[in-house]
Amino acid sequence: MRQTGPMQDLEAIQSDLDRLRGGQLGVHAFSSQVRGHDALLKALPANYRQVLFDLLDRMESSALFTEESCSFSQSGLADNVQQWIDKARLRLAQATP
Repeated sequence: MRQTGPMQDLEAIQSDLDRLRGGQLGVHAFSSQVRGHDALLKALPANYRQVLFDLLDRMESSALFTEESCSFSQSGLADNVQQWIDKARLRLAQATP
């Protein structure tokens, strides 16, 4: 496996989220891939990891139910992951000299 940096990991997560929203990637595959981006997760404060993992846990749980019977909306959770990506991108940009 090729080593990547935090920004490359973030762009990969963005691409995976776009594929998830387009129906080309399942929730569990998305979650598994996102959790594997160690360079990004190590470059961000611990609370970023916690928030992301909480979102992924909710996405995985909501995938077990139909949209109507679950308290978590798949599209709403995807929107929250997008917000996380945007904030992580800003945080990384601020940390780069």
